[in-house]
Amino acid sequence: MLLDLSHTSHTQARTGIQRVTRALLADLAARGLARPITWDPYARRWRALDHWEQHALTRTAGGRKRGAYWPWHARLRGWLRRATAPHEKALVAGSAPGLIVGELFSATVGQALPALLAQVAGPRIALFHDAIALKFPELSAPKTAARFPSYLQELTRFDGIAAVSEDSRDTLVDYWRWLGLTDVPPVVAIPLGIDLPAHADHAAAHTANAPTILCVGTLEGRKNHLSLLDACERLWRDGRQFQLRLIGLAQSETGQKVVERIHALQAAGHPLRYDGPVDEPTLTQAYRDCHFTIYPSLMEGFGLPVLESLAHGKPCICSNRGALGESAAGGGCLALPQVDAPHLAGAIDTLLCQPARHATLVAEARRRTYKTWTAYTDELLAWMGTLPARKNG
Repeated sequence: MLLDLSHTSHTQARTGIQRVTRALLADLAARGLARPITWDPYARRWRALDHWEQHALTRTAGGRKRGAYWPWHARLRGWLRRATAPHEKALVAGSAPGLIVGELFSATVGQALPALLAQVAGPRIALFHDAIALKFPELSAPKTAARFPSYLQELTRFDGIAAVSEDSRDTLVDYWRWLGLTDVPPVVAIPLGIDLPAHADHAAAHTANAPTILCVGTLEGRKNHLSLLDACERLWRDGRQFQLRLIGLAQSETGQKVVERIHALQAAGHPLRYDGPVDEPTLTQAYRDCHFTIYPSLMEGFGLPVLESLAHGKPCICSNRGALGESAAGGGCLALPQVDAPHLAGAIDTLLCQPARHATLVAEARRRTYKTWTAYTDELLAWMGTLPARKNG
């Protein structure tokens, strides 16, 4: 199974899409089905991953750079490939049983996709994560917002689209309908899996010290950290005793104001900890150590940290709208109609000051069942097997 890792194999980041594609790669590899590939912009061809790219996929620590990185030796190798064998096809994909594009691909990759799609005999599918850049362009990186309409139209080249939530599915279908497109692939919602903890620590993680509230997610505009920080400052001034711990990569274009606000609150003496990106063992321990989590995002395609928190037996405060509402519906969440500072402050105060409410949400989280990545891959492959080949590509 061809799996496009053009971005994931060249980035230090472990944000949502990278975590999904890495998990999918691991499960396909365990079945002997993984054939990871990349578009090489220097060789100008699709090819299998080189050793340094395969090694990059084994990184467990989250890096502080989100963009793709190509070292000079890789660029030189690509230029040499193009110069010495300009007509060579480095990738012959006709025998592949299918193609999965799990990333939000760039314009460069989008231009190269038709040649790849034409080689693949089996079903060719893409994962669709969200349309946040379309709905909240002012909270997205300018290049991403400008690129997004073209990306949504390029998705019509595939045989099928697997959206990560019902909300994402409906958004994509509605957008295509609004454009008047009729020759479009089927779109199905297949919710993501998560990494299940070895054991869930359901006990309240505070006795002698003040409780810790954990927030996991990239620091960027639409994640709404500024409202969370305003809410926490209000509660600290009212005498509430708790520590806020933030984990996640800071997005350079839309997250700088959050970083500045964090530093200001720390300078004022408030109990605020920002770890940046962390490795998986540190993240797992952070879930175990917290009293509950909060995910203040305005909009998500799925929202992995919500279900990861619940799987650890820790309640989560989040929005009750869209994909987050879908995740919250199974219990364990204090889901809010609005995630502005007053509502967030009220929800935090509730879980800090009402032990019975907290215990109820813990019990709800423990009763839930959670989809594994293996179950997700099973569902994805089964659906791919039902897709008829389309004529375009």
